[in-house]
Amino acid sequence: MSNTEVRPAELACGARADSASRPDIDVLTARSVPLGGPRAMTVRRTLPQRARTLIGAWCFADHYGPDDVAETGGMDVAPHPHTGLQTVSWLFTGEIEHRDSLGSHAFVRPGELNLMTGGYGISHSEVSTPGTTRLHGVQLWVALPERHRDAERDFRHHVPDPVPLDGGEARVFLGSLAGVTSPVPTFTPLLGAELSVAPGATVTLGIDPDFEHGVLVDAGDVRMEGTTLRPTELGYAGPGQSTLTLTNEASGPARLMLLGGPPFPEEIVMWWNFIGRTHDDIVRAREEWQNESGRFGRVEGYDGHRLPAPALPNAIISPRKNPAPPAEGNTMTDQTAAPTVRHVPAEHRYEIQVDGGIAGFTAYRDRGDQRVFYHTKIDEAFSGQGLASRLVHDALNDVRAARKRIVPVCPYVKKYLEKHDGFADISDPVTPEVLQWLDGELH
Repeated sequence: MSNTEVRPAELACGARADSASRPDIDVLTARSVPLGGPRAMTVRRTLPQRARTLIGAWCFADHYGPDDVAETGGMDVAPHPHTGLQTVSWLFTGEIEHRDSLGSHAFVRPGELNLMTGGYGISHSEVSTPGTTRLHGVQLWVALPERHRDAERDFRHHVPDPVPLDGGEARVFLGSLAGVTSPVPTFTPLLGAELSVAPGATVTLGIDPDFEHGVLVDAGDVRMEGTTLRPTELGYAGPGQSTLTLTNEASGPARLMLLGGPPFPEEIVMWWNFIGRTHDDIVRAREEWQNESGRFGRVEGYDGHRLPAPALPNAIISPRKNPAPPAEGNTMTDQTAAPTVRHVPAEHRYEIQVDGGIAGFTAYRDRGDQRVFYHTKIDEAFSGQGLASRLVHDALNDVRAARKRIVPVCPYVKKYLEKHDGFADISDPVTPEVLQWLDGELH
């Protein structure tokens, strides 16, 4: 979906990593934004806003409907561009036809994930189908990290099976939850799921303590760790919790979206449908869209003109930082540079660096086509920021790229694989033979 505001806000966004011991739930309210047209369909935008611009790498959340298409005219968003992000389309009711410049032609249906990667540049259109009478769903964006923000165009479709919970049900479309892992790959660790909770029921979920989480309520009154969320509200919980308890206080079923990820440490600039790192990134992307350069490709099959870009503000788009984290605790400040993971083959390890210094590492030895991980450490000064999850995620992706296999002697890597079975196809068990060999390598 396009951000079709005539005067889109320019946002420079950085993660706020709250103290791991902070139990408070921040409640975010949405603002109404018309999508345009004579009978404008209105969406409720919860992210970004000044109070919080990201939850993990989730940087945009629009919630719409249920709309009577006969009254609103439904959705008809002409071809428009994206850079530096992925779009997640998820419906509760209705159907939307998707076309993009990669050549994808797909339909968004309830309970089915459509994930589009913009990266360096893509364009697409979204139109509700003629048979749709009620339209209801969410549109979410994921910011791509610096090293992947120019990724190639991509499109993925996935239909997650419903997972029964004690008191409800989950559909996990990204990441891992309730013993299920989505097969859809992501550029940073993420969680995305639709949850339903029966009237009066309580659901307790095991969650990654390195993640921050957001609960966007669609229907019902949901108590999240003691704070009641009404429909359209989003509750935010910082890292440090290993469980999340949700209670439906309404007389009918509750439905909500659960989003999560480790705090996104990079500062990003958002304007219209572009995500960059500087004002110049945005200017360049807008010019190339307006000039119909090949950067964004062409959407075939849409009956109409492409969407023109709004005028840029008469000022440099400058950083607008999140509120500073609490003074206590070991958290990143807004001035902290984005962490980077690098492979150091000579030292048999992957390092994660912050501000040019080593914040942690995961060590390994190679045994034929096996990469045996035996130790992971994050400096105490950087604990509670999701760095271990980011480090291991990137390291295991590199193992896959190198066409090797993973042996998790390291307890943290073992725990990560248990929660993220997207690497199950390249993982081998720890055997006595491996342990004996490793002991000989290290001594």
